[in-house]
Amino acid sequence: MATVSTGLFRSSLGRKYLMALSGLFLCLFLVVHLIGNLQLFAGDGGQAFNVYTYFMTHNPLIKIVAYVNYAFILLHVFDGLMLSMQNRKARPQGYAKVNQSGSATWSSRNMGILGTIILVFLVIHMKSFWFEMKFGSMPSTSYDGDPKEYKDMYTIVVAAFGQLWYVALYVLSMFAIAFHLYHGFQSGFQSIGLNHHRYMPVIKGIGMVVFSILIPALFAAMPIFFYLKSL
Repeated sequence: MATVSTGLFRSSLGRKYLMALSGLFLCLFLVVHLIGNLQLFAGDGGQAFNVYTYFMTHNPLIKIVAYVNYAFILLHVFDGLMLSMQNRKARPQGYAKVNQSGSATWSSRNMGILGTIILVFLVIHMKSFWFEMKFGSMPSTSYDGDPKEYKDMYTIVVAAFGQLWYVALYVLSMFAIAFHLYHGFQSGFQSIGLNHHRYMPVIKGIGMVVFSILIPALFAAMPIFFYLKSL
């Protein structure tokens, strides 16, 4: 039984299944991450955002979920690379050219490129914020009536969003995420077998409106807002 299970997850079908599950989990993470990051717009000098980051880094359950999320990111990247390599070996060049003129969307044909842009962004993003939060010399702050001392992540975010190159990279990456999710969200449900004609249009609609437009647009609005505010 273990041999069959291992063989399944080493196969192209198994990798697609893992790709779908990890991708859908990361979609859920994006929603939660966005809700938290919207605290940047609270207009309270960063208090709501710093309280949010304190909760996210001190709650034991959230810590476990965070490590699971890191594992899913690595799994998603690894499976994406393996599937791309398998597809290139199995697909003749002539077929690829024919397929590009067929019904496949641009985003579905370029998931590897989009994923690479997102991966580069994630490395820089994690270095700028997560690494500084964990290991950097970050300023701290406190608030009236609250005995806790908070790491002032808000100041770090505002400083990062005051740099044009970072804002440009962030916005470009949100475009990449938008196209990646345009194909990836509905593809994830199809890969795990949820492809019924009754509810697939709803899934496609959610993928289009929520994950390929609304969420990337709101994320992109943050650096643009703070950069314009810094001028």
